[in-house]
Amino acid sequence: MTQLAPDTQEMLDSLRTAVAETLERKRRLGQYAVIWQDGKPVLVGEDAPPQQADEQYGQDQESHW
Repeated sequence: MTQLAPDTQEMLDSLRTAVAETLERKRRLGQYAVIWQDGKPVLVGEDAPPQQADEQYGQDQESHW
């Protein structure tokens, strides 16, 4: 892996920390989150809408292009 400049590494670490804290807060509040997995958005969490909503997102996205 390429070595990053110290200030760049610090920014990357800050972003990773912010994302981890936000996902943990959403989990504790019982809210679902949208993450990127295998090249597409995935809804995760107990209250996430059914997977059909994820598939519909892809269809809506294609129709706007």
